[in-house]
Amino acid sequence: MTQLLVADSSTFEDPVELDPELLEGQEPDDEDRDAVVAGVSAWGISIVVHVIALLLLVFVVFLDRMQPEKAPIRVVQIEAPPVVEEEEKERDLIEKVVTEIEAEEEVENPMVTELDLPVEEIETEDEEVSEVPAKGREEAVASSETGGAGAFMAIGAGGGAAGAFGNRNGGGRKRAVGRYGGSKASESAVEAALRWFARHQSGNGMWDLDAYPLNCTLEGPKCEPGTLDNSVVIGGSDNKQHTADVAMTGYAILCFLGAGYDHRTPNKWRKTVRGGIDWLLSIQTRDGVFGQSNYEHGIATMAIAEALGMTNDPKLRAPATKAVAAILARQALHGSSGYAWDYWKANPARNDSSVSGWCIMALKSAKAAGLNTGNGLPGAKQWLETTWRASNPNWKSIDAYGTSGFPYTWDATTGKVTKDKNGPEDMTCVGALCAVFLGYRGDSPMLASLANNLRKNQFQKQWPLETYYVYYSTLAMFQVGGDGWKEWNSVVRDLLVNNQRQSQDCFDGSWDIGTRTSKQWGQRMLATAYCCLSLEVYYRYLPVAVKH
Repeated sequence: MTQLLVADSSTFEDPVELDPELLEGQEPDDEDRDAVVAGVSAWGISIVVHVIALLLLVFVVFLDRMQPEKAPIRVVQIEAPPVVEEEEKERDLIEKVVTEIEAEEEVENPMVTELDLPVEEIETEDEEVSEVPAKGREEAVASSETGGAGAFMAIGAGGGAAGAFGNRNGGGRKRAVGRYGGSKASESAVEAALRWFARHQSGNGMWDLDAYPLNCTLEGPKCEPGTLDNSVVIGGSDNKQHTADVAMTGYAILCFLGAGYDHRTPNKWRKTVRGGIDWLLSIQTRDGVFGQSNYEHGIATMAIAEALGMTNDPKLRAPATKAVAAILARQALHGSSGYAWDYWKANPARNDSSVSGWCIMALKSAKAAGLNTGNGLPGAKQWLETTWRASNPNWKSIDAYGTSGFPYTWDATTGKVTKDKNGPEDMTCVGALCAVFLGYRGDSPMLASLANNLRKNQFQKQWPLETYYVYYSTLAMFQVGGDGWKEWNSVVRDLLVNNQRQSQDCFDGSWDIGTRTSKQWGQRMLATAYCCLSLEVYYRYLPVAVKH
């Protein structure tokens, strides 16, 4: 029972005791009031929560309807494709070679545990040239063209490094033949000539002027041995020092290189070319000279320089550099002016055009290979201009429509010029090609007039040819281009193709001795080299377009 006590006794006389039931009746009223308040609060919270949930639900549904309808996904079972086993393909570099290998003994557990392989370029064997039958080339028809209407386009002149070695390989060679007037027949003739050279190479890698027929193993008669006229300086009369062999080896290498066959790239004549190069390197003197005279030295230097330029073979850089230095050391000087070359040593009183032509071509190939040629080419250009003016007193009035000539020798000390004493022709062909190599354009009075002389007065149109002159003239006319080249090529190409030996014996692929020049200088071997190089004209050097 709860009692309420009043402290102030003055107000009530006696304490009053409240009825417990009354008190109990009042307490439930407060609790009810609290309950009502609590109930109302709970309902309010519930309503708020449900309203929020309803709003969220409406928001989600609204967003879902705003999304683009997705295409129904249909599950399809796809069977796995059958496994196809690929056939292993053979990789051919040049041609397929099938070799039967007989094992010496049976190995019980053939497991390779160690490899010891030499580091060397890919090897591709040469043809067994002694066993290759003669070609009997039915396709060697001179009128069989591979080019189109534009085969004789004007191809220009020039002598920069960009004009070297660019079209000799693969598709470049094929396109150049078609574009510049070659034919299937001319290409067949080139390949036949290369087979002839390969058959006649000596075991040590050289081409021996005297004994080359002994190397050929084809049945039938043999080619005649080479001989030298006593008056020829190229190798002397006895050839005991192999000086003529140096020139012949250089010529042969140039023929292979001209067709794109070098000593490093996988090709069918790789070993043949490498053998020739190795022999030249073995006979080079300490001061860099190949052979004795500037004639064979220039030819051999040109071969080594072109091999370097085509392959960047590091072993050739030092020998080529030394050979170039030897050429420069033998260049004639008159005062401070550089000129050209004589047979043996620097001699300003005798600048020989024929010898100088090979030295200039060698320096040009060396420059294209990235070698330093010093003042050699500028000096040679000075010789060319001075000699041309001395040989043509009316040079000031000569224009691109006139004609001019070039002498056999020029004396820088007296200004005297001499023509070739052995015939009516001078060295116009050499002067024209030197002009090309020294950078003259096809519309310059000098080059144009020299080319006009070749076309009008020195155009050989029947066999036998002076193959030496044909070589120089063909290279020069190719670079000059235009109608002159079209006319020249259509005649000379066909003469060379139609007069190449086609037989089943040692002669196959060669050319018979031509006229005086070939009889003196190496006979069949030299004639074959000049004819082969002439038929390679389409791709040996890139033409440089010029104004005509």
